[in-house]
Amino acid sequence: MSLFLFNLATLIGTLIGASVIVFLVLEILPGNAAQMLMGPDASPDAVAALATKLGLDLPAWTRYWHWIGGLLTGNLGDSYAYSSPVLDLILERLALTMPLALLAMFFTTVIALLVGVTAAARHNKLGDVGLMGMAQVGIAIPNFWFAILLILVFSVKLQWFSAGGFEGWGDGFFSGIKSLLLPALSLAVVQAAILARITRSAVLEVMREDFVRTARAKGVSQRMVLWTHVLRNAMIPVITVMGMQFSELLAGTIVVENVFYLPGLGRLIFQAISNRDLIVVRNCVMLLAAMVVIVNFVVDVLYAVIDPRIKASDI
Repeated sequence: MSLFLFNLATLIGTLIGASVIVFLVLEILPGNAAQMLMGPDASPDAVAALATKLGLDLPAWTRYWHWIGGLLTGNLGDSYAYSSPVLDLILERLALTMPLALLAMFFTTVIALLVGVTAAARHNKLGDVGLMGMAQVGIAIPNFWFAILLILVFSVKLQWFSAGGFEGWGDGFFSGIKSLLLPALSLAVVQAAILARITRSAVLEVMREDFVRTARAKGVSQRMVLWTHVLRNAMIPVITVMGMQFSELLAGTIVVENVFYLPGLGRLIFQAISNRDLIVVRNCVMLLAAMVVIVNFVVDVLYAVIDPRIKASDI
């Protein structure tokens, strides 16, 4: 329990450190948000008045504490560019970005486990070499280039999917999922290739254990041994990488959402940076940082669920 509390304290400390870094990095950026909003021809008095209204004339440490207080109470302030609460903007965009990241994680997991376990079962054979060769190619493919390729093939050539845009969930769940299939696949291809190689290595290591030979000697089929006994014992490094990859998928939506013109969190961040809407950028980046830390903490907790040899008190 003491180690669990230590990890929890580490999580909180990491979030505090991340908030300080995010705030300071945005503070030292050149430019003036009030000037951007008013335009280059605005008078200095008008710019100064807007800066006072937005609280930009306050000391940095005062604005930091106001921001932290808002994070704790759910009051993230109002966007400079949209003139609406930042929390509402984030929640509205998360309704697209979170399903997109989860769908991409689903594709990543399914593809990686199938390829990794199959390659390990055919170790040093043609199937292993071919699958790992494909995985190496997948690692080298930029997700934005693969996204454009998917649009050319499935949207322009075959016309099976829309080339971009998202009409919302009002037309039904499956209609919304269909709009996210191509973006999710473009996000998943690189991560699946990486995870497949990790899965193969972990499975090969477990296959050398004595209990695997014992199970095979008792007449258990190779498929049953691989998918029931070996894979579960090989999941610790796989789960660790999956936790980091989910965070990367969330960050990767910034590029993919702009390719597919999706109104998600990534596109919101891109637009906020263009408009120098720092209050939106700050809160979105802090949200992504918090997700990374929390996902890693959840992965640590899952270790005890996946591997009985790890006790909850050891987390």
